[in-house]
Amino acid sequence: MTTILNVLSVLGGLAMFLYGMALMSEGLQKSAGDRLRAFMAKMTSNSFKRVLTGTVVTALVQSSSATTIMVVSFVNAGLLTLGNAIGVIMGANIGTTLTAWITSLGFSVNIALFAVPMMAFGFLMHSSKKSSLKNIGQFMMGFAIMYVGLTFMKDCSNAVLDNYQSGMMSFFGSINGFGFGSVLLFLIAGAVLTIVLQASSATMAITMLLAASGLIDFKLAVAMVLGENIGTTITANIAAAVANTSAKRAARAHTIFNLIGVIWVLCLLKPIIGLICHIMVALGFYDPVEASSQLAAIANSGVAADPEQIEMYKNSLLYGIAMLHTLFNVTNTAVLIWFVPLIEKAVVWLVKEPKGETEVFRLKYISGGPLSTAELSLREAQQELIHFAEICRNGFGYIRQAINEQDPDKFDQLNEKLIKYEEISDRIEYEIAKYLQEVGKNERGEEAADTIKSMYKIIGELESLGDSGEAIGRILKRKNVHGKTFDKPLLDRLNKIMDLVQKGYDVMIENLKNPELKEISNAENAEYNINECRNHLREEHIVNIESNSYNYLTGVYFMDVIAELEKIGDFLINISQAVVGKYDK
Repeated sequence: MTTILNVLSVLGGLAMFLYGMALMSEGLQKSAGDRLRAFMAKMTSNSFKRVLTGTVVTALVQSSSATTIMVVSFVNAGLLTLGNAIGVIMGANIGTTLTAWITSLGFSVNIALFAVPMMAFGFLMHSSKKSSLKNIGQFMMGFAIMYVGLTFMKDCSNAVLDNYQSGMMSFFGSINGFGFGSVLLFLIAGAVLTIVLQASSATMAITMLLAASGLIDFKLAVAMVLGENIGTTITANIAAAVANTSAKRAARAHTIFNLIGVIWVLCLLKPIIGLICHIMVALGFYDPVEASSQLAAIANSGVAADPEQIEMYKNSLLYGIAMLHTLFNVTNTAVLIWFVPLIEKAVVWLVKEPKGETEVFRLKYISGGPLSTAELSLREAQQELIHFAEICRNGFGYIRQAINEQDPDKFDQLNEKLIKYEEISDRIEYEIAKYLQEVGKNERGEEAADTIKSMYKIIGELESLGDSGEAIGRILKRKNVHGKTFDKPLLDRLNKIMDLVQKGYDVMIENLKNPELKEISNAENAEYNINECRNHLREEHIVNIESNSYNYLTGVYFMDVIAELEKIGDFLINISQAVVGKYDK
């Protein structure tokens, strides 16, 4: 029974470690999220700055996954280029090495003594009504919980080891005898464990736990660390699964970067381990390989050894693992930073742009749920609105073709496109509205709330453009069923007003791209011209009907199309009005 409780305590400690790490990271992101994002957005002018940005941000938030997800979101929103994103991701790999040093410190120093009082202070700060204090309190509580969990893992695993030492030594010894095969086996184990736990820091803690217990030697610990560097890339790929093509490429670049690093380290494993050992000895520690051998021997013998000596062996081994992790990521970045253009070309080749029109069925910039700040979330939504508007403008191109098409079969194909674009509009409107609803749940700022209201208005009007396209298709289909056609003079008149509507589309997109817009005289002029042309064509129509210039039913279809085109003009001006807040709130 005691053993079961100890095993469950180890698992509980792991859960506390993971929860504490997540809580700490979230608290810091909330506290300094805007500044970190501003820092990331600005510090991308050259390769060194990109790497530095990724390093600093990851070191602060203590999560390479948080940084890579942030990067994927930036790429998805068009705020970072693919090349810039790759540099930031490289830096994130360096920044995450700090976690290994913090974890190794947790094994050698009883930080839990300070963690519990820190949790008390963190709780008091988290109870504050001030968001800044609340977020700092969350960070402190997360830090405390993480180290309490690490202490539980360490102490309870020792209790389990005391009871099953010989069996566990025998098990790990059996899978340690395959030479390079054992290295590959533990590499895979490290990757799988990181994927399952979705936290490279947890895998690092488990690796250090196994090494400090004498169950695995330094070489196998190195293999698990290398596997963790592969497994951690999965998080970014998961985040990019629902994102656009550029974001997917950024995630794949992370995987390629780490895979290349692992491959060359495996090829040079023996000299690299020798280098680490040399560095550790030069720093006044034991050789990590020798330290792991001594720990294994002590564990196998079951004879009590000098606790101080054991602690020195453990520290040498743990710091050696942390040193390897740091050296691997720093060296890998230093080498591969010169090959970013090649990595970029590789991911472009691997992740193709969707062919045909399939891409318009998915959101281009919004990926998953809202980001941690409303500002960035709304910026993503703004980019998506522009994309939506461009889709609508493309749809108007098919409207023009359908109106001018005299061949019934070709018209039917174009009409199918109009129906398809209406369905696309409905879907995109729903997805953006759902996203805005999530953003608005936790947003209390008046400015952000007004922006969200404007966006709701805009997506509603954009969806109506798709409805008008489908409506024009139905009018034209009825015209064809009744055997009526538009002759050249009628088509010339229709093309005249469509030219003005086309101008309205261009103005609308221009205004959407400028959220700081204060006046919309360009949109007002575009609508005025559409209305004037409509009025002129209406007057001409009455004269032409009286003079029998064309059939009355043909004239009905003609004016129905004119009315729908004028309605499109109304939707376009409504969108520009929403941009500047000129609508009924």
